[in-house]
Amino acid sequence: MSDTSSGRLVHANGIDIHVIEAGAGEPLILLENGMISTNPIWAGWISSYGRHHATLARHFRIIVPDFRGSGRTVHPGGPIAYDLLADDMVALIDALHLDQPLICGYGEGGLVATVVGIRKPSAARAIVNHGGYDLLNPDPQAPGLVMTRQMLGGAPDAAQADPDAVASHQQLRVMAELMQADHDAAQGPGHWKNVLAWTFDRVSQPCGFTVDDLGAVTAPTLLLVGDRDPFCPVELGASAYRALPHGELAVLPNTANGITPAALQITTEFFQRSAG
Repeated sequence: MSDTSSGRLVHANGIDIHVIEAGAGEPLILLENGMISTNPIWAGWISSYGRHHATLARHFRIIVPDFRGSGRTVHPGGPIAYDLLADDMVALIDALHLDQPLICGYGEGGLVATVVGIRKPSAARAIVNHGGYDLLNPDPQAPGLVMTRQMLGGAPDAAQADPDAVASHQQLRVMAELMQADHDAAQGPGHWKNVLAWTFDRVSQPCGFTVDDLGAVTAPTLLLVGDRDPFCPVELGASAYRALPHGELAVLPNTANGITPAALQITTEFFQRSAG
C-alpha cells in the first residue's frame, strides 16, 4: 500500500486500487455508478455517494474505491466486464483483511455488488443494490439498454461509445465535463474517452448474469429503486427480489434517479439490521 494525496493505493487482483476511507465501525464498501470516481468534483452529482460520505461515516467505516480505469485506479488494458470488477472488489476485501463487509452500490456499482454476491457468496455480510439490476434482463432490446445506447453511443443501435454525442447531449454535457476534469487529470489527456468506451461496452448489452443467478446470493440483499426510475423497472425488481434467498425490495415513491436522503436512510437501517 502507498499513500496518495486524497487516499491510498491498495494492491489487489493485479492492480493498484485507489480508495478513500472515513468513519469507524462496521466496514461498508461504497461502489459508485459507472464513470464516477472518488474525486471530490463529483460531490454535487445526484448519483454520486460523494456528497453523502459524512452522513454514512457517522454509522460505518466507509471504504470507497475507484473502479479499474476510473479516477486514480489504472487499468492495464482490455475489456472491463462485471465479473472482473466484482473480482477486483473481492480481492480488495481480502487485501484490506475485512471480515464480510457490507457492500452498497448505485447503478453499475449496485450491479457489481450483486455480482460479488453471486461469484463469492461469503464475501459480504449484506448487500444493497440501488437502481443497478436492469442489466440482469437478458433482452438486448430492453428499454433501458436502448436508452443507454442512445445516450452514450448516439443511436439506439450504436455499437460503440460516441464521446461527441455525450458531450453535446443536453442531459450528459455536464457529466462529460466532469469526466474530463476527473479522469484526464488523473490519467492523462483524453482518458475520459477510454472510461466512456469501457463503460459503454458493459452497459449497452445484458451483463451476462440473469435473475436466475440471484439464487446464489446468500447475503441479505436489499434492492432499492425509485418508482419512476427509467432504467430499472419496478417489475424486474420484484422478480429479482423473489429470486433472492434473503431479499428485500424498497420502492421510493415519486422518485426517479439519484441518491436521496430517503434512500440513505433505508440503506442505513437495512445495514444496521443486517449487521446486528
